[in-house]
Amino acid sequence: MNDPASVAGLATGETARFYKRDFWIKENQKHVPAHYRLQKAARILNRAAAGRECDLLDIGCGPATLMRLLQKNIHYYGIDIAIHDPAPYLIETDFLENPIGFGDQRFDIISAQGVFEYMGSVQSRKFSEIAQLLKEHGKFILSYTNFSHRDKHVFEAFSNVQPIGDFRQSLARYFTIDRCFPASHNWHGGQPSRKLIKAANMHLNANIPFISPRLAVEYFFFCSPR
Repeated sequence: MNDPASVAGLATGETARFYKRDFWIKENQKHVPAHYRLQKAARILNRAAAGRECDLLDIGCGPATLMRLLQKNIHYYGIDIAIHDPAPYLIETDFLENPIGFGDQRFDIISAQGVFEYMGSVQSRKFSEIAQLLKEHGKFILSYTNFSHRDKHVFEAFSNVQPIGDFRQSLARYFTIDRCFPASHNWHGGQPSRKLIKAANMHLNANIPFISPRLAVEYFFFCSPR
């Protein structure tokens, strides 16, 4: 999968149609414990809320693990293709096929962690839908994999594989990108697992010249409405 031609071939979106609810209802169970990236995302989201009462939409929420990591002033809503435990604040929907939304509600913060790798050919349309859901001073905070990593891992279900620069350019058509920095650096392509490496990465919110392009596992993007 590390061959550039093979990676580029996954960007067509054809893969997405094979991975629907029956797949994700099982896969999502792996994410009940909060993995490293979700823990760091929660820290960032709590900081973005800055103690204010606000509404947050978690796109691709899975088992809604993020909710447990957020401060009480953040009112949580989630959407996903496979919801295990139905609740009033969760909607089960295939948002590849259907518009992203939660009724008529608009949000102060929208989060999409590890989602756009699966967006296939609908990436631009989904950016447009999300932009319409943000309040005037809202924030869209998302992650995307660095497929230029020295030891990149391409999950079989990925349908939207592209260089980080191309992803950023597409995102910038719909949002102002306020900040972008690695979620973590790791010699291997996965999220850090060793205690000291995780601790160091948790507090590092900066690009490192020459190192980040090769060792950043994923990037966080902070975006505002245009």
